[in-house]
Amino acid sequence: MTRRMSKSLDTTFSALADPTRRAILSMLLEDDMAVTDVADPFEMSLAAISKHLTILTRAGLIAQEKRGRVKWCKLQPDAMRAASVWMQGFGQFEPVNLDAFERFLAAELPDTPGG
Repeated sequence: MTRRMSKSLDTTFSALADPTRRAILSMLLEDDMAVTDVADPFEMSLAAISKHLTILTRAGLIAQEKRGRVKWCKLQPDAMRAASVWMQGFGQFEPVNLDAFERFLAAELPDTPGG
């Protein structure tokens, strides 16, 4: 992995690490939103929301633009492509079937006292 790609992934995952920023991204899945509408459901100041939006913008996860006197936020879904591709690399292993594993253990292990 190149140093630039690694830095980009670090920035993306850092932005995604905060639950408020993930909630904002979920809201923007529906449609573009004015900054004041983004801030509305959160119990924090507009300045605090603006900081979250700046982090998301720097990570390339959203774009902000002025339309008249209102600043709008728009999801940039392609920005997560590199992170998604990186994570899919870990999907090469078969998921563990826990029910089958539990049945195997029950059949192979003797009953334990008090169990």
